[in-house]
Amino acid sequence: MPLRTPALVVGPRKRPVVSAPVRPSVTPPARPAPEPEPRPTPGSKGEHTLQEQFGSVARAGRFYDDQVRDRLLPRMVEFIGRMEMAFIATADSHGECDNSLRAGPPGFLQVLDEFTLAYPEYRGNGVFASLGNLAENGHVGILMVDFVESLIGLHVNGRTRILDDDAFRVEYPEHARDQAPGRRAERWVVVDVEEAYIHCRKHIPRMERVTQKRDWGTDDPARKGGDFFGAKGTPARVTRPPRRRFPSTTHLSGGATKALRRR
Repeated sequence: MPLRTPALVVGPRKRPVVSAPVRPSVTPPARPAPEPEPRPTPGSKGEHTLQEQFGSVARAGRFYDDQVRDRLLPRMVEFIGRMEMAFIATADSHGECDNSLRAGPPGFLQVLDEFTLAYPEYRGNGVFASLGNLAENGHVGILMVDFVESLIGLHVNGRTRILDDDAFRVEYPEHARDQAPGRRAERWVVVDVEEAYIHCRKHIPRMERVTQKRDWGTDDPARKGGDFFGAKGTPARVTRPPRRRFPSTTHLSGGATKALRRR
């Protein structure tokens, strides 16, 4: 009788455990921090062209670095808060310029924050020369001068938007105040400050403050100055004598003229 070999029970085959190779830890090289974008140099192309032409690049650079800021500093805010007048420079889309005076009691110029100020537009002659320019070209230049105490000036340049008085009061309720009794703004010009810098006192005349009664809001021609310059009754336009009309840069030397005319 043949011998029977007992059956072998084969279990599931176990796979050998292979340890993963240990890789030395490598710290990835640190990425260099991105370089800050260079701050745009203040001023226009024309400024820089003439600085090079007349050798004042270093002097102008010191002024830009030391005095020109993109916001209102605390002492500027204090200065604006006591101003009673400002000169407003505007231009239309063709570059035709206008400069106008705005005035009111101290505080009529409102600093909304360090990057924003606003000034009121009251009832005037109905021409809207400044607002009309701003409707085409939103850039504005404001010059405030203290003729009495500090003998110093402040330039503020920026871009504008025009708000009706009601809209301004909703958006800036803490700043919408009637500064002069019985005189309410019809609208406001809100200025996004791009440049703020000093106007030196070298040629600012000292003036003395006197008491003056102001007729705010009047439409009486006599109280507004009447026909002080004798314009009424004269022709609005007359024939000009023949003359050569020069481009605006022809008073400059050749290098600056050519550089500014390039397109």
